[in-house]
Amino acid sequence: MDLHVLQIIWYLVLSASVIFYTALDGFDLGVGALHLFAKNDNDRRVFLNAIGPVWDGNEVWLVVVGGGLFAGFPGAYASIFSGFYTPLMAFLAGIIFRAVAIEFRSKQESPQWRHFWDVSFSLASIVIALGIGLILGNLIEGIPLDFDGDFVGTFMDYISPFTLLVALLSLTLCTMHGAIYLLMKTDGDVHDHVRQFLVPSVSAFFAVYLATSIYTIIKLPYMTERMFDHPWLFVVPLLTFLAILNILRQALKGNDGWAFLSSCASIILLFSLFGLGTYPVILRSTVATAENSITLFNSSSGVLTLKVLLTIAIIGVPLVLAYGFWIYRIFRGKVVLDETSY
Repeated sequence: MDLHVLQIIWYLVLSASVIFYTALDGFDLGVGALHLFAKNDNDRRVFLNAIGPVWDGNEVWLVVVGGGLFAGFPGAYASIFSGFYTPLMAFLAGIIFRAVAIEFRSKQESPQWRHFWDVSFSLASIVIALGIGLILGNLIEGIPLDFDGDFVGTFMDYISPFTLLVALLSLTLCTMHGAIYLLMKTDGDVHDHVRQFLVPSVSAFFAVYLATSIYTIIKLPYMTERMFDHPWLFVVPLLTFLAILNILRQALKGNDGWAFLSSCASIILLFSLFGLGTYPVILRSTVATAENSITLFNSSSGVLTLKVLLTIAIIGVPLVLAYGFWIYRIFRGKVVLDETSY
């Protein structure tokens, strides 16, 4: 197996890991974003216990992404983790505070104590969702890198109309995804209350999706260049549009499971659009783009390293998938609170 094939295989592995993380931890973040809109403490406990058995396992895919970049594409890892140092620190702070808030909230009965951790949980979830979008937006639009792959800009280089749009797209997507997940996991009054979030969350996501798409087509023509070169690829944005429409259609019909699967499909298709527009670039440079951009091919490790990593992945990834399948199977069904619940 030659280097070129291994590079493409690992690009696909990392892409799949990012998609798994977004589809799984995305609904955790959405539940967090909606957490403060629950009517009372009991409802907030239901929200937390809907994700309680799975939220930490969903983050395992971040380890796969980070480890794969570190060992398989050290050049890209170095540029991403140095170039996005400030956003990544905010992202990691959100990860930490969310975990602490989930675990600490029920340690005391005090309403003030619980309110503090409720706010921390919700804000941390929102920060993570916005951080993911901000980083993805900058991966698409690019940041100033020199020939050595070093970031040569300031914090304000992360902020632009497009990156803010993608950050908002990420937040609205997670919120919608979380609302649909809660519909699957709740019943009774909680379920009826959550259903009130459905139309506003789907509408907000759809509006931001349309705005982001229009901006991309007008301002970032390289993102659609491959589709114009191969018109059959326009099936991907068409399927994305239909998947998003089907989310609301299925949810309004009461088919919450199908709505959730449609939401997952929209995530897969949105990342497919991302890949179609950026491949083989991993981190785009706004300074001498052709020479300074970090690509799949100029940042990877050698053949031996990628082969060893592939062997580890062949063993490890199925174990992660099996663990996830087992946990979701054990904790399937509606949330029921008891003395062991959060």
